[in-house]
Amino acid sequence: MNTMVLIIGANGQVGKVLTRVLQDRYGKENVIASDLKKDEASDGIFEVVDATEIDRIKEVVIQYGVTEIYHLAAILSAKGEETPLRTWDINVKTWLNVLEVARMYNLEKVFYPSSIAVFGKGAPRDHTPNNAYLDPTTVYGMSKVDGENWAQYYHVKYGLDVRSVRYPGIIGYQSLPGGGTTDYAVDIYHKAVLNKTFTCFLKEDTALPMIFIDDAVRATIEIMEAPIKNIKVRTSYNIAGISLSPREIASEIRELYPDFKIDYKPDFRQDIAKEWPRSIDDSEARMDWDWKPKYNLWSITETMIRELKDQYEMTL
Repeated sequence: MNTMVLIIGANGQVGKVLTRVLQDRYGKENVIASDLKKDEASDGIFEVVDATEIDRIKEVVIQYGVTEIYHLAAILSAKGEETPLRTWDINVKTWLNVLEVARMYNLEKVFYPSSIAVFGKGAPRDHTPNNAYLDPTTVYGMSKVDGENWAQYYHVKYGLDVRSVRYPGIIGYQSLPGGGTTDYAVDIYHKAVLNKTFTCFLKEDTALPMIFIDDAVRATIEIMEAPIKNIKVRTSYNIAGISLSPREIASEIRELYPDFKIDYKPDFRQDIAKEWPRSIDDSEARMDWDWKPKYNLWSITETMIRELKDQYEMTL
């Protein structure tokens, strides 16, 4: 049977890139992108899907004979603190709908994106292990812990093959910042290319785990394609790229833009960041399914600057 993939939340930062990579891998006819609104730039199959409506997910699964779902729809950390009850409802309800549809129609695999936001004060902040105590204080982090536990529950009780990674902050050039605490690490490159001063909402020495979008998408596909016997963790796997602070990114940018200016005005997102890990131990992912990042700070910076310059020149 052919692999038929449904991506829920395909218009987001990860979803856009993942859709294109999966189209190249499986063929455009075998990948269904979906979101609340149609992406007019999409050149493959696209369905409008509100994931809070389980019947709509069922319709798409039946229509296309879906075998795998990548569930990416969520409200992120900073935006989540502005509307906590709505964030909980969206993040948890949509995931339960996906799990139920996957169970009812015997789907082969389901992917769930968790986050370093699951960690709180109870976890060591340096080299945070996979099995650290989870006590997040944001609604986004709480919803992701809940999602991890539901993933394990459906695997244990129903035998559903659910796979998950905990994304660090994701740096990519394909989308604008989407409401996350680590989004400064995207916006800073836009300001550099536009020769504008960047005002950072975190303190200059606030180190957080980051990962380049290409590594994040590759990790997503690698865990989904790994042999089932290799998947030992059924909550979620830590994955790490590189730990960065705003000061370190600014310093690297100045190698290309010596006059780049940055100032610091910490806001409520600083309080979120100070409870998150400074660095991540991803040894279990490395051991179980051979995960390893490829991008470092220089290659991230060089790629971001090059791609964003091309984008902005095209719009002039």
